[in-house]
Amino acid sequence: MSLENYSLDTKCVQAGYRPGNGEPRQIPIVQSTTFKYDTSEDMGKLFDLEASGYFYTRLQNPTNDYVAAKIAELEGGTAAMLTSSGQAANFFALFNICEAGSHIVASSSIYGGTFNLIAVTLKKMGIEATFVSPDCTEEELDAAFQENTRAVFGETIANPALTVLDIEKFAKAAHSHGVPLIVDNTFPTPVNCRPIEWGADIVTHSTTKYMDGHGAAVGGALVDSGKFDWMAHADKFPGLCTPDESYHGITYAEKFGKEGAFITKCTAQLMRDLGCIQSPQNAFLLNLGLESLHVRMPKHVENGQAVAEFLEAHPKVVKVNYPGLPSDRYHELAKKYLPNGGCGVVSFELAGGRAAAESFMKRLKIAAIETHVADARTCCLNPATSTHRQMNDEQLEAAGIPAGLIRISCGLENKEDLIADLSQALAD
Repeated sequence: MSLENYSLDTKCVQAGYRPGNGEPRQIPIVQSTTFKYDTSEDMGKLFDLEASGYFYTRLQNPTNDYVAAKIAELEGGTAAMLTSSGQAANFFALFNICEAGSHIVASSSIYGGTFNLIAVTLKKMGIEATFVSPDCTEEELDAAFQENTRAVFGETIANPALTVLDIEKFAKAAHSHGVPLIVDNTFPTPVNCRPIEWGADIVTHSTTKYMDGHGAAVGGALVDSGKFDWMAHADKFPGLCTPDESYHGITYAEKFGKEGAFITKCTAQLMRDLGCIQSPQNAFLLNLGLESLHVRMPKHVENGQAVAEFLEAHPKVVKVNYPGLPSDRYHELAKKYLPNGGCGVVSFELAGGRAAAESFMKRLKIAAIETHVADARTCCLNPATSTHRQMNDEQLEAAGIPAGLIRISCGLENKEDLIADLSQALAD
């Protein structure tokens, strides 16, 4: 039985690195910036993309490639690469197929840093975007496309809004316009959702979150489904479908096919020129996290569900956002795409606004006040008094982040202990 036919649990432990006879059982950390060759001809073949191998870690490193291969297997893709952060992964995924004059359709309910990347930074590079509600109708979504649209972007579970993307709806729209759907799958991880199975073409991750799971290493990843036919839409993607003169006229989509063109171009061009590489040490730490991902995610979901149910019943809580709750507006979508649960992140609004949130946060004993999420340790954040403290209450409301909103990321502690901590923090 080949590894491809094993369960995802087994792949978390066994995929990617497969040692031969007498080789190290654990992934070797190739902590080297460069690699030695016997002849210039040998190295020349690498620069011409005529042979596989390594010559400089800014482009590729064996440790990174072992871990990227594991993530590709977990997501059901054909190729993957690691980046220095999740933000770098999303930038690479978009910029690999967009250029000045291109247009992106994106869900409006995405992580604020990614929203800023698309709305501000990419705009400065000549790439425009139209944001649509994840709840939009098929007609509204279709109307957002333009002649120069080159990609559609969304998050499986949005951070911190916890909206659930209707992946099939967005994939159908993207494909009807001849462009790929890119989905950030950070919160569910492939343990709880595999977007490629629902029509996504490219999947990204902030591996800093659940994949690492221990707050040890910042990183990101991109996975190509290997299913999007670039040559069928060659006029839209000249970077993939016309000769690259910086690599002696190679046409990526022809030479590497649907399965390898996207990641090869991303490595050969973007990693070469921008250098957002993940360090081999971080990749090693990431792999340690991946080996227990299938064990940790059910516990995060169990804790998140228990905390959400407790908060929903508490008189001082105005609203709870968690797709696992039957009352949540995204519960039906969650049952479809996330039948085993989504993640351990819950957001909720306190009746007393900013003052109540500040008092609550001060009383917490287990949950740490951090900007982080998706960690083995429970952490908590009130945007109004931290990341969004420059806004007044009216501005916060307009942004959909009321002053009393709190985001809690439930870790791996005992759920009764977490509930007791929240209970005492909410007490008068």
